[in-house]
Amino acid sequence: MKLAIAQINCVLGDLSANAAKILRHAEDARLAGAELMLTPELSLCGYPPEDLLLRDGFFHACRKALVELAVEVSGIDVIVGHPHEQDGKRYNAASLLQDGRIVATYCKRLLPNYSVFDEERYFDRGSEPLVFELSGIRFGINICEDVWAPDAARHAHEAGAEVLLVLNASPFAVNKQESRYEMLRQRVHETGMPIVYANMVGGQDELVFDGGSFALDGSGALAAQCTAFEECLSVLEISSDAKPSGKMFALPDADEGIYRALCLGLKDYIGKNGFPGVLLGLSGGIDSALTLAIAVDALGKDRVHAVMMPSPYTAQISLDDSREMVEILGVRYDEFPIAPILESYLETLKASFAGLAQDATEENLQARIRGNLLMALSNKLGSLVLTTGNKSEMSVGYATLYGDMSGGFSVLKDVGKMQVYRLAHHRNKHGRVIPERIITRPPSAELRPDQLDQDSLPPYEVLDAIMECYVEKNLSIPQIIAFGFAEADVRRVVKLIRISEYKRRQAAVGVRITERSYGKDWRYPITVRYQDDF
Repeated sequence: MKLAIAQINCVLGDLSANAAKILRHAEDARLAGAELMLTPELSLCGYPPEDLLLRDGFFHACRKALVELAVEVSGIDVIVGHPHEQDGKRYNAASLLQDGRIVATYCKRLLPNYSVFDEERYFDRGSEPLVFELSGIRFGINICEDVWAPDAARHAHEAGAEVLLVLNASPFAVNKQESRYEMLRQRVHETGMPIVYANMVGGQDELVFDGGSFALDGSGALAAQCTAFEECLSVLEISSDAKPSGKMFALPDADEGIYRALCLGLKDYIGKNGFPGVLLGLSGGIDSALTLAIAVDALGKDRVHAVMMPSPYTAQISLDDSREMVEILGVRYDEFPIAPILESYLETLKASFAGLAQDATEENLQARIRGNLLMALSNKLGSLVLTTGNKSEMSVGYATLYGDMSGGFSVLKDVGKMQVYRLAHHRNKHGRVIPERIITRPPSAELRPDQLDQDSLPPYEVLDAIMECYVEKNLSIPQIIAFGFAEADVRRVVKLIRISEYKRRQAAVGVRITERSYGKDWRYPITVRYQDDF
């Protein structure tokens, strides 16, 4: 028999559109000869619905949409993920639609409550396996977290399942696909069952679902591989002895995967929220250059507007490089010198500043003037402002509230500075869009004469390594020092991370690419005196 994986991009809460997409894929799968189609976790409503799941009306609407979808499905069986309410309890569920009816429903047994997941807040745990037969083959169902421990798969096998079908909404992170293969192979080796793994694709706020759906045969070998970062309908052959086989698509390497995740996250955030386009401030630096390249690749040049706002400290090469880049990309470009505005601000504040030395205040004024100009353009034109800061800067607070932090979406929020350089080189390998001098110049905010980032921060290769240890690996100060870092650098970076929490709470949402981003993964108090010295 033939089984189809529908790797689809759902819009959270758009039940009618999601149902229509499932129906279209079901018809395409039927025409391709498939008898059964598997969709991702909560495909009917999108993932994660978060506190929509606290609303009775949402469950009622999902139930109505599921019943209506079941009536429309014909000539093929379809497994659909959806929220489910029964006997006063609420579940993350999957139902088998067959001959116009909902014939069986499976309820997720393991509820993740870590990282970006908080399903215990919303759902009750299921307890029973679901096994059904089609064309002489017995299929079991699991949902995402169920297969990250042995019991749910084992119980499906004990109930007679020969092939395990797994619905997933597993978000992208670096090296995540290898973790999926490894965990699913453990389930195969424990049960002997082949596994068909259907993952969601698309952006949802900070999360990006990368797809990459696949099938493993009974030995754990890869038997089919869908594409990543795009919708895919993959039709597998399931032999009479329950062995799957299908097309094999190559997955992107690490840098390409990150780049495509950033593009998809931005594209879907803009598209699903109905913005006509984006605008961003160019500085002549690497962060804004990479953000601009991603924006054009994600949205097309006609939906991107770049603005250069030189100050008295902006180097001519910054202007030249920015002009060259926008000419290469063909985006709309404006220049607004801010010197007259800065002089007006300083004149207004002159009496209050009398007798006080210049410091970061004057630097921050420049950033805030630029933020005001960008937000004015956003209000007038309707485009969303992209902030251009990276994870290294957000870690240590090297950013200005209501200045360069002003905006609605942060493409590089979870990308460290050294990764920014790698991605810039990677993008230029596919066609030069970022002038080489932008990549090779020492980074500078250009807010005072001859300023360099490393006047205020450790070298980025040191900063990023300490940040990774402390933020992404949860290591203590002594553990980080034991890796050979200077104690002064470690304590300085950790202190900056701790005291910058109030800024991060006010930062724009941005794409998550690691298992420890400054979003749902990071829940530290602002007011705290604990010092991590153990």
